[in-house]
Amino acid sequence: MTRVNERLDALARAATVQILDAGGGDGPTWGSGFFVAPGWVLTVAHVLSTHLKGDRQKEFRVRGVGVDAAARLEQWLLTDPGRARIPLEEDLALVRLTGDPEDHPHECMWLPDRAVQHFGAVHVYGSYPVPPYIHERPVIAEINGHEDTYGLIIKPDIEFPSGLSGGPLVDPDSGAVVGLVKSRRVQKDGGMAVSISALRRFGEETYRTVMAAHDRWHGEEPVSEAGDNWIDLQAGPRAGDGERWTPGDRREALRLLASLPTPPDTHTVEILAARARSNNRWPGETPALLTWRDGHGLLYEGTHPLDSLAFLRYLRFAAEYTRSRGGECEELSRWIEKRLRRHPYRPMHDFVREASLPQALLPAPGAGPERIVIPYPGPGEGPTVAVLLDPVIDDPSRFFWQIWFDEGGPGSEPELVEADDSADGVLPRDLVQALRAPLNDLLRRKDRAGRPVPLEVALPAGLFDTAVHRWRLEDIAELDDPGALGARRGVVLRSLERRGEPDKLWTDRWQAMTAEPRFRGWRIPVRGVVQNARDYHNADHGLVPVMCRPAGCGAGQNAMRLALENGHGVALWRIGGQAAHICSDDCDTLHVRAGTLLGTLGSLAELPDRLRSIRQEISEQHAESRWAEPLALLYDDPRRPLPAEDSGPLDAPL
Repeated sequence: MTRVNERLDALARAATVQILDAGGGDGPTWGSGFFVAPGWVLTVAHVLSTHLKGDRQKEFRVRGVGVDAAARLEQWLLTDPGRARIPLEEDLALVRLTGDPEDHPHECMWLPDRAVQHFGAVHVYGSYPVPPYIHERPVIAEINGHEDTYGLIIKPDIEFPSGLSGGPLVDPDSGAVVGLVKSRRVQKDGGMAVSISALRRFGEETYRTVMAAHDRWHGEEPVSEAGDNWIDLQAGPRAGDGERWTPGDRREALRLLASLPTPPDTHTVEILAARARSNNRWPGETPALLTWRDGHGLLYEGTHPLDSLAFLRYLRFAAEYTRSRGGECEELSRWIEKRLRRHPYRPMHDFVREASLPQALLPAPGAGPERIVIPYPGPGEGPTVAVLLDPVIDDPSRFFWQIWFDEGGPGSEPELVEADDSADGVLPRDLVQALRAPLNDLLRRKDRAGRPVPLEVALPAGLFDTAVHRWRLEDIAELDDPGALGARRGVVLRSLERRGEPDKLWTDRWQAMTAEPRFRGWRIPVRGVVQNARDYHNADHGLVPVMCRPAGCGAGQNAMRLALENGHGVALWRIGGQAAHICSDDCDTLHVRAGTLLGTLGSLAELPDRLRSIRQEISEQHAESRWAEPLALLYDDPRRPLPAEDSGPLDAPL
């Protein structure tokens, strides 16, 4: 067992709180929590769910060293507050004091920048049902296993008193919180804890707000009543020859990074962290990189920070990115130069000073006047044309085709316009020629001035690499016609296997996505990480799968299958290329640009026309838009299901 560091112990107890009813007196404790930033308390959700499931706005109390204040629930991860057993990934809640945090000065725990699951010794803090409420000594325990993505298994032979749920698990070596107590084991000793990395599940805005407040508070070097602060007590190299990145360096860097505008997406942070490491990848899966601090946390080998030059190079990248977008970063730039002078190996200073943004992250040149975005029609919101490509049962290399039209008025149903009447179907190479006359005729009749009717092509997922957006329906295009189908109108793919009545998983995810205020790219599959259905099922609704590889074979096909099986209705991928490959700079460019595209959306329905606009720019020879040329889009709206297989032919629309 580890010896308790008395000074670190005093800080941890000062930041730990008791959560209890709003009424005065010493009523029974609900559980424990701890301050992570001024006015912000982190706890497990089940401490609050029993008391707040009828009224989430109910006020309660937070009591700790020098603090006894009113508080309310800010956010929890629960999807069903009434369930008896709360999953690990949902058992987290953020609480805020109702008044001004400056009226209740308090200590704050130190949160790590490394998103790794802890192994080894921990000191566990929490409330106690009788005075003095906070344990005089921590429970000394050990993490000896993990469960799923966010579960920490606490080794047996440790008995937890009641009231510790929600209390922090502190790594005695680094002084950082690594988790929260979830539960004791039923009729056993030991227990379970929730990893601190689950904080990211609160979403971009909340996570960024809390972590920025945390880093600013610690960056001011607050001193406790005992004269200590967290950084002074953390194990690690001290200021010396300048080669080592010290806890003090880390504190100052995170404070300065917190002052920058937030990065636009995970891909930007990932690319710059990899460049800072000279493209030597970090082990394991990449977490959601929602802040600049998350990239800082990738610059370690195990628990040991890399040479300070790697960190300074990363900070330089963050500063250059901010400056290229018109942001303010002078304080950070001055500190980088000041810190660099302490590094003894002067020939390597240019490794930092000459660091420049990779091509993928340079600002895209302006593309001229802002174009009007036409939202993709939902049910009853406008017309669509759909082409269904059904493989011949006896010869899947051939297709029977159908062309359907939906007027898009209230209560309208799709109508079959024309269908393949051959006995053997059509080969892929002959498909455009077979569709050219009937499809082009229908599109010309249904297009309105300035509003070309969108085209949906439904085909088996194994054929998602069909370059539909490159089709040309006319032998000779007019001079002002872009020519390629995808440059003129919204062209999207749909899954033929989903025709007919939509399932609940697909419908629920689509409904949740349409309510999202912001979208970002989700890079799949991740190299070296085994894909599993749970990750796709639990993915945030603002995430859109993006693949820099084809969707019809290899790992890309498996990723697309998992996405479809777990209800995803939107995805972007690069058609063609190799099924298994080492990502190049072109892959980085695709992910960054796709992330930027998704970040511009005011709603999910804007995506098809935003992509159409980029395809038009490609046809107009805008070189900066070429990254999107091989990009395909799945936009599969369950509210407008494809006609079922047994749908009979109806009269063709006039």
